[in-house]
Amino acid sequence: MLSKNNKITKVDDRLKHIAFIMDGNGRWAKKRLLPRQVGHKYGAKAFKDIVKYCFELGIKTVTTYAFSTENWSRPQAEIDSIIQLLRDYNTEIIEDGHARIIYIGDKSNLPNDLATVMIEGEEKTKDRDFLLNIAFNYGGRSEIVNAFNKLIKEGKDSITEEDISNSLYTSGVPDPDLIIRTAGEYRLSNFLLWQCAYSELYFTNVLWPDFGRKQLDAAIKDFYNRDRRYGGLNKNEEKK
Repeated sequence: MLSKNNKITKVDDRLKHIAFIMDGNGRWAKKRLLPRQVGHKYGAKAFKDIVKYCFELGIKTVTTYAFSTENWSRPQAEIDSIIQLLRDYNTEIIEDGHARIIYIGDKSNLPNDLATVMIEGEEKTKDRDFLLNIAFNYGGRSEIVNAFNKLIKEGKDSITEEDISNSLYTSGVPDPDLIIRTAGEYRLSNFLLWQCAYSELYFTNVLWPDFGRKQLDAAIKDFYNRDRRYGGLNKNEEKK
């Protein structure tokens, strides 16, 4: 990692994949006596800038938790606003020519027109270098169940960890090195439950619409100060 004037300028291969649980849009709006939809609009603005910044830093893969399988219980007006923001961003990312997009989650029970938009985005961006996973209609438990059912259909009678990893929505993508959650909640909320086994977790009280490059720099610096042992010993312990 290189830094200049206390600012991150580039990451190294220790940080290849970063994931975000983008929480706090509704609370951000409520504090300002605004509709929740406005919070999502400003959250989308923060999302676009953070994704762009991650790629500028050399982070090859970004995953964002946009809409969970449980979020369908929210008011319809809020759901509609989130879906429209997704449609708009899908068009933008196709046109900007920079990142590949993959929608991770269950597309099978989505409205046909929305699933078509997602598939179009994936197809038209498939040859690009940087990868953006958007988790929509996503749940970590259902993803694992889906992976097992897929393996059963393939006739597997003995299943390995590699088999499961290769059957997830994120097949072929390195597990996240760092998962960041905003808005002061200290849980994963059914996000990347298999993939997070050795991810570093970073929690901040900052609401997502207020999470910017400065806050991401702080999270990355914290990540680089951690000792990732993967169940082993650190270098000082090994010498004893």
